[in-house]
Amino acid sequence: MSDPDAAPNAAQLAAAAYRTPAADEAFLMSDSMRGVRFLMEFAKADGILRDWGVASTIVVFGSSRVAEDGPPDHARWYAEARRFAELASREGGSLDGEGEPRRNVIATGGGPGIMAAANRGAVDAGAPSIGFNISLPGEQEPNAWSTPELTFRFHYFAMRKMHLAMRANALVVFPGGFGTMDELFEILTLRQTGKMKPVPVILVDEAYWTGLIRFETLLTHGFVSPGDLDLMQFAVDGADAWRRLVPELAVGVGSAA
Repeated sequence: MSDPDAAPNAAQLAAAAYRTPAADEAFLMSDSMRGVRFLMEFAKADGILRDWGVASTIVVFGSSRVAEDGPPDHARWYAEARRFAELASREGGSLDGEGEPRRNVIATGGGPGIMAAANRGAVDAGAPSIGFNISLPGEQEPNAWSTPELTFRFHYFAMRKMHLAMRANALVVFPGGFGTMDELFEILTLRQTGKMKPVPVILVDEAYWTGLIRFETLLTHGFVSPGDLDLMQFAVDGADAWRRLVPELAVGVGSAA
C-alpha cells in the first residue's frame, strides 16, 4: 500500500533521473562518463599541486618489492633511494615556500619499496613529496612517507603517467621490474620523439641495468639512433645521481604535451 502521508511527488523526488548529475554516483561511474572521470583525475591533482606551488618534480621509480631489511642489494638500493631523495629535497628547491614556487619536489608512484624510500628521504629533509598512487586489483596502499595532502589515487594509468611526466625536471630510476621499465621507456619515448622537453634520465646501478637490457643491441640493429642512447646516463649510487643532476637542473622544467 502507498503511504498516505507521502508527498504526491515522492516517486519523482526519489528517482535517479531527478538527481543532479554531480550527486548521481551511478551516472558518474557509467561508461558514458569515462571521459569526464578522466578529466576529473587530471583536474583534481593539478589543482592541488598548483595550490601547493609545485613548479617541477624529480620523479623516482624503482621496484615496489625492495625492502629496507631485505637482501643486501635490496637494502642498498633502498638506502640509496632514500639518500638521493634527501639530497634532492634539501638542495633542489622543494623546501622553498612563502609564495616561492617549490622546485624539484620528489614524486613517486606512492607505494612501497623504492617509492617509500624516496618519499622517506624527503621527510628526512623536512620537505614535502608526492605520491601518485594507482588503484589495482590487489589494492595498493600509499606508503607512510608521502605528504598526505599530496597523496593521490588514480584509476587510469594514462592520467597517472601524464602527471608523473608533465612537471618532471628529471627521472631517476632505481632497479625494478615491469612497472619500472614501463615508466622508464614511457619517458625515453617522449624524449626520443620530442614530445617532452629535454630532461635527464639517470639509471642507478649500471651493472643491474646493463645486465637486464643490452641497449647497444637496439643500436646494432638500427632500431634507435646513436644519440638516443645519450638520453640516459648511469649513476653509481644516490649521491652520484644527485651530483649528475645538479648542473642539469638549471636547464628548465620539463613538460609533456
